[in-house]
This record gives sequence, C-alpha cells and structure tokens, in this order.
Amino acid sequence: MGWYKVSVFELYKRGQGKYVRITTFVSAMVITVWGAAVLSQTLTAYTSLPLVYFGIPTALVVLVGLLAFTLVNRQKSADFMIATESEMKKVSWSNRKEIVGSTKVVIVTTFIMAALLFGVDLVFMLFFRWIKVMG
Repeated sequence: MGWYKVSVFELYKRGQGKYVRITTFVSAMVITVWGAAVLSQTLTAYTSLPLVYFGIPTALVVLVGLLAFTLVNRQKSADFMIATESEMKKVSWSNRKEIVGSTKVVIVTTFIMAALLFGVDLVFMLFFRWIKVMG
C-alpha cells in the first residue's frame, strides 16, 4: 500500500468473490429499502412533516448502505466471501433427471411414513378405547 493512505472506497481484492459480495450487498439493500418503506408508512401516521417520514428512512438507507459496503469490503468478511465463492465453484450440481428422481423418492417416502404413522395412531386409539381410557 506504500506511503499513501488507502481510500475508504477502495475495494479489497477487487475482482475476487465478486458475485458473492454483490449479492450480499444487494440483499442487504433490498431488506433495508423494504424496511425504510415500512418505517416511512409508520411515520406518516404520526407526523405530517415530509422531512421526518422521508428524511429518516432515507438517512437509514444511506447509513446501512455505507455500513454494508464497508462490511463487504472488510478484510475478514471479504476473504470469507472469496473463499465461499471459490467453494461454490467446486460443487458438483445435480442435473434435472437426478433432482426429479430424488424428489419422487422423497414424496413416496413421505407418504409411506404418513401411512405408517396413521396406522400406529389408529392402533393406539383403538387400544385406548378398548381399555376405556379414551371415550
């Protein structure tokens, strides 16, 4: 980095972990904007001052945006996201045929387990009625 000061807006390891970092930042901003919209509607019920019901949510979005940008580019979190993206590239993703086959197995197994549990429940219900514990 040399003798000069590093800029606050300089990207740590630019180009590495790009998709994970962008997705994380955009997700944080979507949640923040949604929350700011809800906050704005709530504040509208309490005051008629536009500075309050637009200003506070806008300031919140700007502050969270700066915080999210800083956290995404902090050395530890950026290294984690870079490693995450690297590991995701190594994953062997299933094809459509395997997914459909696995889904069918899960659905059939679920129905079989439901039928077995229904049978056990029915046996216990009949048993408790026979010994007159249940009416």
